[in-house]
Amino acid sequence: MNNKTIVLASRPTGMPTAAQFRLEKREVPTPEHGQLLLKTLYVSVDPYMRGRMSEAKSYIAPFAVGEPITGGVVAEVVESHIPQLPVGSVVVGNLPWQQYSVADAKTLNRVPTDKAPASYFLGLLGMPGLTAYFGLLDICQPKVGETVVVSGAAGAVGVVVGQLAKIKGARVIGTAGSDEKVAYLKALGFDEAINYKTTPSLGKALAAAAPHGIDCYFDNVGGAITDAVYDHLNKHARIAICGQISMYNATEIPTGPRPEVKLLKSSARLQGFIVSDYLSRWPEGLAQLTEWYLEGQLKGEETITEGFDQIPTAFLGLFKGENTGKAIVKVT
Repeated sequence: MNNKTIVLASRPTGMPTAAQFRLEKREVPTPEHGQLLLKTLYVSVDPYMRGRMSEAKSYIAPFAVGEPITGGVVAEVVESHIPQLPVGSVVVGNLPWQQYSVADAKTLNRVPTDKAPASYFLGLLGMPGLTAYFGLLDICQPKVGETVVVSGAAGAVGVVVGQLAKIKGARVIGTAGSDEKVAYLKALGFDEAINYKTTPSLGKALAAAAPHGIDCYFDNVGGAITDAVYDHLNKHARIAICGQISMYNATEIPTGPRPEVKLLKSSARLQGFIVSDYLSRWPEGLAQLTEWYLEGQLKGEETITEGFDQIPTAFLGLFKGENTGKAIVKVT
């Protein structure tokens, strides 16, 4: 039986293309003692994967050329000698982009499909949701009545950040790249949303949307949007740097405004973070996100592409703003 596999064919310079991916047919692996044979159901594509396509030093090792790309996957157990994970169990883990894979049972978590759709454990109730949870609540710490700005607000992390800020009683402003996404954010409960691609002046748009200044900024994007936000920071503002997608494909890092004076004058706190910093607290975050979801306070949003062969296309679409919410590929 063929086992379709997508490997990194070459390292990109600038924006990646389909040429960086190669579809191969490999043998279905045989599980060893303590391992499970898994059939892939859903594959997560995420912006951070662009960094792993490069050899540059980062917080996680790069993908190896000629080897399968790995990431978040929801899979079904099809062969097992582990009583806790019998055949038919649905699990989530960091797995290769292939139709069938093997993994140690201890590296997987069982998906409670009675509580939410399985794909949600790659988004709202998975890594992006946890990223939003810890970045907003631990670093930004929004208070009732404060103003929170979220860049990349219609993305997998941003949609959760905005909803969490509303749960905490804050006023929420999001930036996004289309009128459709702006309308979606407002329907989701954002107080204001700005189309950064069409607004004549981000500074004026932010001043109008946040007349009393900005207390918290959750930064997924960087670049010109962040430059504009820094002009409106309130005293003791808190800034969480989650991503800088505007620069992920840059061949040269642009020189922008120097933010230090603005941060100094506002006594603002600026902190970058990686969700794995909070690994020991993931059960806490997942339990709280699940509770809010079951209570109806959190909604999941997904852009689902169908077909294993379409995984690279879905990944490349992230950098064109084609997804609203979590980008996922449904394999079967």
